Amino acid sequence: MISFIRGSLAEIGLDYIVLDNQGVGYLIYTPASVIEELPMIGEKVQIHTYMYVREDQLSLYGFLTRDDLQIFKLLIGVSGIGPKGALGILSTISPNQLRLAVLSGDSKTIGKAPGIGPKTAQKLIIELKDKLKLEDIYEDDLGESTGNGDLSSGAGKEAMLALVSLGYSETEAFKALKRVEVTPDMDSETLLKLALKQMLTL
Repeated sequence: MISFIRGSLAEIGLDYIVLDNQGVGYLIYTPASVIEELPMIGEKVQIHTYMYVREDQLSLYGFLTRDDLQIFKLLIGVSGIGPKGALGILSTISPNQLRLAVLSGDSKTIGKAPGIGPKTAQKLIIELKDKLKLEDIYEDDLGESTGNGDLSSGAGKEAMLALVSLGYSETEAFKALKRVEVTPDMDSETLLKLALKQMLTL
């Protein structure tokens, strides 16, 4: 099994890249989100890979982070979702947006991905709900607000839980908090009030 490949970026396609490693060109299928973050042709890059093996197919799928790769593995473990379907999902929503959608039962967000209908979205939610945790998003996205503060703090988490208790989905609460201009001295009550104002514009 190939865990990762480090080499020069030789080619970028719509849904794939070619990585030159010591004169060997590896064709690696990637979601659009990865292609958008790649460096220029000729520069070095490391891609975490998954080798998909079937009788009539041998393909490599690649991601910039191990977290993205792990989410991809979980997706292809869902019955009815193959590698192309998983790439379509990760091209449409980020891993953390997927976590939020699954944990809040937001099939509409998942259903935005090409080829994913309502039934498949519901099946994905059922099969992954126990395998994903809300806490996993705090250190990544929730800690990066539009202001100078840190939403992964106790106040940020309390505001998140308060929004959910008011009936908002975790996806909605997350999006609202991400749009708040945070300062280090804000408490959870202030964050909650500002997030509720943002709800009106979502």
